[in-house]
Amino acid sequence: MASLLPVMEQFYTIQGEGAFTGTPAYFVRLGGCDVGCFWCDVKESWDADVHPKIAVEELVQNVVESGSKIVIVTGGEPCMHNLEELTVRLKEAGVRTHIETSGTHPLTGTWDWITFSPKKFKEPLDEFYKVSHELKVIVYNKHDIEWGEGHGDRMHADAQLYFQPEWDVRDNSIPIILNHIRENAQWRISLQTHKYIGVQ
Repeated sequence: MASLLPVMEQFYTIQGEGAFTGTPAYFVRLGGCDVGCFWCDVKESWDADVHPKIAVEELVQNVVESGSKIVIVTGGEPCMHNLEELTVRLKEAGVRTHIETSGTHPLTGTWDWITFSPKKFKEPLDEFYKVSHELKVIVYNKHDIEWGEGHGDRMHADAQLYFQPEWDVRDNSIPIILNHIRENAQWRISLQTHKYIGVQ
């Protein structure tokens, strides 16, 4: 029997953040999260039980029919679910697999790109510092810079490092980030481009 996953929403758009900003991608937002960020903009994703369970085959078919060459699995916290079958089927269909995770649950599946975004509200697992392709630290206030540097110091040498302003306080946090990365060039700024241009 095929795996079922709780899906809050799925849509074809562009990746608005990080290394693949501006790239067309199909998003699959899974329900379920136990991290509890107070500034989360998708709190309706937290309860997995309120979202319909959709078969992996149907999800993959939707991605293929969209024409997207990349699927981004996000949440919620997608690593709360076993994603092995999903990534196997996506790769069989010739689709790149990307995931965005806080790193608080063990990684399952085979991924072409792992975005690791640790949060203060729940400690991440050590494995993500070794396997992730990019680190994305959300900046709500100046203290998040020092906290983020601690995570950056633990990443492997090839990882891309991003500070991203929390959307609601971006006018305050963007200058903080810019001042920091001018003197710490290993970091970049990531913006939620999709919100600026008005797409999902």
